[in-house]
Order: sequence, then structure tokens, then C-alpha cells
Amino acid sequence: MSEKTRREEREDVLTRERVEKPRKYKVLLLNDDYTTMEFVVFVLQKVFHHSQAAATRIMLHIHNSGVGIAGIYTREVAETRVAQVEHLAREAGHPLQCTMEPE
Repeated sequence: MSEKTRREEREDVLTRERVEKPRKYKVLLLNDDYTTMEFVVFVLQKVFHHSQAAATRIMLHIHNSGVGIAGIYTREVAETRVAQVEHLAREAGHPLQCTMEPE
């Protein structure tokens, strides 16, 4: 085995790269005059895993203000949640809209 000089040892040391945290996105539900409150609560529980109380609170906020945050996720997860909501809404015959925007 050959002996390494101090300089060679320093070159062998791995450098750490700083990795940025992924950008987060808000998943928004929009109020409409046709989707039932019960369906919105169902979606918040099934897709976003909120409790009954939290889902009801978010649904009332959406109903009163026109829009509400269902959750905050990385881009890929947010896109999946939006697609799940749209699929459930179309299947049930509701015009519920779901969008996402950067946090």
C-alpha cells in the first residue's frame, strides 16, 4: 500500500452540496352554487385526510369566502390531489373546481 500525502487525503474528502427544499404549492378548492357542502366535506376527508371537524371548518370557509386551502404539498403531490378531486367531482356530477398555486 502506498502512503498518501496530506494533500492527497484532502482531495479524497467528499464535499457536501446544499440541497434546496422543494417549493410548496397550495391546493385550493373554489366555491360554486351547485356542489353540496356534504360533498366538499367528503372530498376534504377522503383526498386530503382531514378530520370531520377540520373538513367542516374548511368547507365553511370556502362557502363564505369563495376559496379555501385544502392543503399544502410539493408540486407532484399537489398535482395528484387536484386530479383526484377533479375525478371524484366529475364522477359524482359536481362542478367542483380545484386548483394549485405556489405558496
